[in-house]
Amino acid sequence: MTQKFHFSFADRPLVPYAHDYPHGAREPRHYHDCAQLIHTLSGVVRVETDAGSWVVPPSRGVWLPAGVEHALTISGKVAARALFVDPLARADLPASCQVVQISPLLRELINAAFELPEHYDPASRSERIYELILDEIRVMSVLPFWLPEPGSATLQQLCQQIKARPGEEWTLQMAADIVSVSSRTLARRFHQECGISFGDWLRRSRLMQALILLAQGEPVLKVALDLGYESHSAFSAMFRRVMGVAPSDYFADAAIGF
Repeated sequence: MTQKFHFSFADRPLVPYAHDYPHGAREPRHYHDCAQLIHTLSGVVRVETDAGSWVVPPSRGVWLPAGVEHALTISGKVAARALFVDPLARADLPASCQVVQISPLLRELINAAFELPEHYDPASRSERIYELILDEIRVMSVLPFWLPEPGSATLQQLCQQIKARPGEEWTLQMAADIVSVSSRTLARRFHQECGISFGDWLRRSRLMQALILLAQGEPVLKVALDLGYESHSAFSAMFRRVMGVAPSDYFADAAIGF
C-alpha cells in the first residue's frame, strides 16, 4: 500500500522541512495530502510519477501538487529544503508537477521560513513572510526537466530500451523498426502519448541522465561519450545551451551559491 503523509495547517499555511540524503538513497512511493516544493541545494533528485519523471538539478526545485504519488532517487549528496503547502492557501497554486527555477528571493524566504513561529499574530512580520512565500510560489518559472511517460505498453518498453542504452545513435527509423511500425506512425504516436517529439524526448532523456552522472562525480568526457556525443565540445555546447553554464562548472557553481 502506498504510504500517505498528513500535515496540519490549522495555524500556518505551510510547513518547512530540511533533510540531507546520502548518495543512492531512495524514498519509496508515497503521497501527501498537501502540495510540496522541494528545493535542492546540492546533488540531484529524480522524481518518478505515473505521468513521467523529473530530474531536479542543484539550486532548482520541484513542485508536487497534493495527492500525486511519487518516489525519490538521490544522486550525489543532496541537501534538500522542502515546503509542505496547504493546497487551499491559494486558489492558483500550480496544478501539475514541474521542475522550477528558485529565485534568489524565494531561496531566502525558504531559509527564513525555518525561523518563523507556528503561531503568529495577524498583520505581523511572520504573516507577511508566509504570504510572500505563497506569492513567489505562484510565479515560479517552469524548466524543461520533465521526461513524459507514454501511455501504451509498446512505447513504454521502447523508452526503457532507449534509457538503458543512451549512448547508441538512436534515430526515429531505428526506434520504429523495434516496434514494427513506420517512422511516420511512430512520430505521430510519440507526440500523441508524450506531448513532445521523439527527438525532443531523446534529448531530454540524455540531459537528465547527464545531470545524474555528473552529480555522481563522473568526468565530463566520460559522460559525453557514454551518452553518444562525439566529443566533449559537442556535449558541452548542448549542456551550456540548456543550463546556461558549462558542465564542468555547473555543480561547482551551484555549491558556491550555498
